[in-house]
Amino acid sequence: MKGDLWYVLAGTRGGRNRTRLLRAVAERPRNANQLASALDLDYKTVRHHLEVLQSNGIVEESGGGYGAVYLPSDQVQRHWETVEEIIAKTD
Repeated sequence: MKGDLWYVLAGTRGGRNRTRLLRAVAERPRNANQLASALDLDYKTVRHHLEVLQSNGIVEESGGGYGAVYLPSDQVQRHWETVEEIIAKTD
């Protein structure tokens, strides 16, 4: 999981936005529209990054459809110190 976190959050072009999304859903679960508004990002950009995070097991979807909310996966919660380390090194 640590390697996946480093790659997805720090090793790719969209890492900064993915880090912002992960921090936001760690504060409280939100849907894509709420995330776009809160982070001042385009909705399609948010959807793209959520798909990347979800396909790498970093966030989970709860519910379904338009109102689905996202939250950090259990695995990420267990490795949150790695997320904090990545944030500190990439800020």
